[in-house]
Amino acid sequence: MIKLHIINYANSSSYSSFMKEVAKQASIDLKIEDERVLNVVISDNSFIKEYNKNYRNIDKETDVLSFPSDEEGELGDIIISIDRAKDRAKEYGHSLKRELSFLLCHGILHCLGFDHQTKDEEEVMFSLQEKILDECGIRRTK
Repeated sequence: MIKLHIINYANSSSYSSFMKEVAKQASIDLKIEDERVLNVVISDNSFIKEYNKNYRNIDKETDVLSFPSDEEGELGDIIISIDRAKDRAKEYGHSLKRELSFLLCHGILHCLGFDHQTKDEEEVMFSLQEKILDECGIRRTK
């Protein structure tokens, strides 16, 4: 079972209840039975831009970064930009809750080794994301 630790550097609203639900559903669907700690940082654009530059050599903001862990009992770390999430939610015409849930789910899958570099990988990863979010009752509005 994924155990979330949420660190809210963006000083924005609390997202812990629905994010914990997404992590719980991901644990069920992905058959994660042992406790695995996942640190989730809610940041602003400047924070995530700095990490993107330092760890990926890309000098721009992004919506989510995932850092899998090799440590026993840990899943990894995820950084989510609240600024980018708000922009994307508006752009896609859905709620901030839906966008943050999608980004969390996306990050969890990356921490577990899923990727979307090829069309086949993308189909697997994105279908898992939609399944988990649908089961949480978090659906696209468009």
